[in-house]
Amino acid sequence: MRLRIPDPSLVILCGPAGTGKSTFARNHFRETAIVSTDRLRAMISDDESNMAVSGEAFDLFHQITAVRLRHGLLAVADSTAVSKEARRELRQLGRRAGVPVTLIVFDISEATAVKWNEARERRVGRPVIRRQWEQLQEALKEISREAYDEVVILSEDNLARVTVELVRRRRGTEPAARAAEQGGTDGD
Repeated sequence: MRLRIPDPSLVILCGPAGTGKSTFARNHFRETAIVSTDRLRAMISDDESNMAVSGEAFDLFHQITAVRLRHGLLAVADSTAVSKEARRELRQLGRRAGVPVTLIVFDISEATAVKWNEARERRVGRPVIRRQWEQLQEALKEISREAYDEVVILSEDNLARVTVELVRRRRGTEPAARAAEQGGTDGD
């Protein structure tokens, strides 16, 4: 499976903890393009699992993502984004910047997410994965009604075979950019 990602654009990674989002991002995008809530928690508190600083981490997450987009750079939003509100906030950043928005969904089984989580250095609890996996099941019913330029669903089968090609584009040439300029909505 080959993904052609416009550059600049906003890529939103969506899936529970332990489904390979951060690994996928590191394998396919420049480190500087990846805006990670885990990394920001670590930068703030020296501990990426410190949920006490999540509010500040998410403020920075949205701010850095918006600044990259305003500067005409690719931004890869690496968070769970399993809630409708989280996805909406990110989509709005892309729309305001006039760039295409791609949602990449990590539709990995709960059992596999638990197994992969056990192999991670920083593990989250099984109940956390369960809750996020259930949220993802709801999200899968909703995302077709949300306004993305492209939605990619990655399964366990095709995750390892994905290649990503960044396609340079002139700003303002994509349908989303034109809609934003004309006062288009976010689809919600």
